[in-house]
Amino acid sequence: LLGFVMGAAFGLFMSSFEFSGPSMSPEMLNQSTRVQLKAVAKDMGTRSWSMAKNFAVVGAIYSGSECCIESYRAKNDLYNSVAAGCFTGGVLATRAGPQAAAFGCAGFAAFSAAIDYYMRS
Repeated sequence: LLGFVMGAAFGLFMSSFEFSGPSMSPEMLNQSTRVQLKAVAKDMGTRSWSMAKNFAVVGAIYSGSECCIESYRAKNDLYNSVAAGCFTGGVLATRAGPQAAAFGCAGFAAFSAAIDYYMRS
């Protein structure tokens, strides 16, 4: 649930930058302010919903795998989060092939180790 909420907030924040620069389409500039605001709000909602779902999936995979690993090992240490991060990164990158899965595993494991190390110290 927290991943969903954080993803929604992050998506809302990031999508707000989409229409702030000079890259706005000329068709949009010719519309009334009300139509522009409606289009921006719709896009922000769509992106927020999409990011929320993605964060929820990542959070569910990570927390579920960490819980399983921790209960199997009967220990609460740094290795649980590293293994869960490796599993999560590998699963998320599986569709792109074995090399991407290996890099996803290494990247998520390193990030998980850094975050868990910081939280424990």
